[in-house]
Amino acid sequence: MTLDVVDTDLVVGEHSIVRGTGSPSTVKVAGTVYCEGHDTFECNLEAENLETEDTVTIQGTLEIRNRIRAEDGKLVVHGKTTAIQIDVEEALYISKDLTAREVDVGGHLEVDGNTKVESIEVGGSFVAKGEVTARDIDVGGSLKIESSVTIDKLDVGGTARVNGGRIKKIDVGGSFESDAPLEFEDIDVGGTVRLADKSKGRNVDVGGSFEVKGDLEFGDIDVGGKVKITGSAEGIGIDVGGTVEVNGSLKLSGTLEVGGKAEVGKEVIAGKIEVGGVLRAHKAMVERLVEVGGSIHTAEGVTTSFFEIGRRGEVTGPIRAEEVIIGKDARAETIYGKKILLRKGAYARNVYGENVTIEPHCHVDGEILYTGELRMAETSLAKPPRKVDTLPS
Repeated sequence: MTLDVVDTDLVVGEHSIVRGTGSPSTVKVAGTVYCEGHDTFECNLEAENLETEDTVTIQGTLEIRNRIRAEDGKLVVHGKTTAIQIDVEEALYISKDLTAREVDVGGHLEVDGNTKVESIEVGGSFVAKGEVTARDIDVGGSLKIESSVTIDKLDVGGTARVNGGRIKKIDVGGSFESDAPLEFEDIDVGGTVRLADKSKGRNVDVGGSFEVKGDLEFGDIDVGGKVKITGSAEGIGIDVGGTVEVNGSLKLSGTLEVGGKAEVGKEVIAGKIEVGGVLRAHKAMVERLVEVGGSIHTAEGVTTSFFEIGRRGEVTGPIRAEEVIIGKDARAETIYGKKILLRKGAYARNVYGENVTIEPHCHVDGEILYTGELRMAETSLAKPPRKVDTLPS
């Protein structure tokens, strides 16, 4: 049937084809359009409401002033779609732009154009090729957005992938990935996170692994497994259960706390460093404290207020600190400090300090120079200790 303007509601039976008039071909309905299913509109459709059963196809644009409700089947729109509220039980496919206040789809939502909504709730999966602007997006399964996003809150049960933009709060059960720079406030992901170069945000909480392909600005990072940043990183603090790898420099105003191994290609600057296993860096400049259980390897050394290497640990590179403790049977190279303690069986190449204490069975290959007090038990020395007025720097 060919229609023009319908002053009341319009009921369309099963397997019907509706055509409009004018250019472009359009049907205008004053009330609600009721479709019994397997119907095709070979035109644009304008109405107050649209209610459908089974599959309905709109080959033109769909402009609904109030609500779209599809109980069964899927709704397919080849043009732009506008409504206040959209409720589709199975699937919604839109070939161009989507504009609405609320969208609720039980199964699959796919938009080829731009999406501009206040809230989207999808039980299965959501795929968008254009830009997405939304206040809240809640997806039970997977989300894939091929263009940039502007989202206040994103909640996805499975996997989520976007192409950069801005998301304030990200909560994903499985994995999250951004292929372009992303600005964020909070990321909370159960599995893995991958971000692009020049991303920046506030807090990151990841159960598995966190990877950045380039530089990152952040607040606090808390990761259960592994952190890998191929560029440089700057933030407040990092707390990682496994390993941290930063190819560039790492600058923290707070604490670097790593259960396993931390490797930094250039310098690491932090308020405090606590590493259970191994720390590697070109150099480390730490305001308050460095505590490492296993080993520290630097080219230009460690500078801090308090330094401690654990039992049987190893230090490569010079140590400069107010207070230095070398654990039992641990090994260090040159040590500079106001207060230096070598515990039983420790080894050092050179010791330069104000007040030095050396426990039994230690070994010093080079010099022991001190300006204040030396307390020393039975120790193997290459040269006798000397009290001096000034220490080398």
